[in-house]
Amino acid sequence: MADKVQLSQAAYDRLKAEHEDLTTRGRVDIARKIETARELGDLSENGDYHAAKEEKGKMEGRIGHLARILRDAEIVEGGDGTGVVAPGSVVEIRYDGDDDVERYLLGSIEERVADLEVMSPGSPLGEALLGHKPGDVVQYQTPSGATLAVEVVSVES
Repeated sequence: MADKVQLSQAAYDRLKAEHEDLTTRGRVDIARKIETARELGDLSENGDYHAAKEEKGKMEGRIGHLARILRDAEIVEGGDGTGVVAPGSVVEIRYDGDDDVERYLLGSIEERVADLEVMSPGSPLGEALLGHKPGDVVQYQTPSGATLAVEVVSVES
C-alpha cells in the first residue's frame, strides 16, 4: 500500500487543477509543438522537434507524479487549535545548544511556500515532534544514528 501524502485542502485543489490543466490544455499544446516541428523536415537534426519531445516527457512525468499524489492524498488542516504539533502545523524549534529558532511547515513538499521550509511528518524529526507542544524538549535519532534534542518554541495551527 502506498504511503498517504498529507495535504491541505488548498494544496490538493491546486495540484488537482494543475493535473487537469496538464492533461487537457498541456497535452494539446505539446502535440501542436511536435506537429509544427515535424513539418520542418529531417527529424534527426531538428532541434525544435527534440526539444518538444523532451518537454512532452517532462510533462508526462509531472502528470504521473501528480496523479500518484492525488490518489494517495489525505486531507489535513493544520493542528486542531490546541497548540499541539500535527501535520499542517507551522512549528518553530530550537536545537539544544543553539540560539537560532528555525521555522517549518510540517507537511508535504507540495505544500511549500516561499518563506517556509517544509519538514515531512514522516521524517525522524517530524515524527518526533508530532503531539508535542511549546516548551517540550524532544529527542530524536538522525539517520546517521546521532541523537539530537530540540525544543518546541511555538506551534501555529
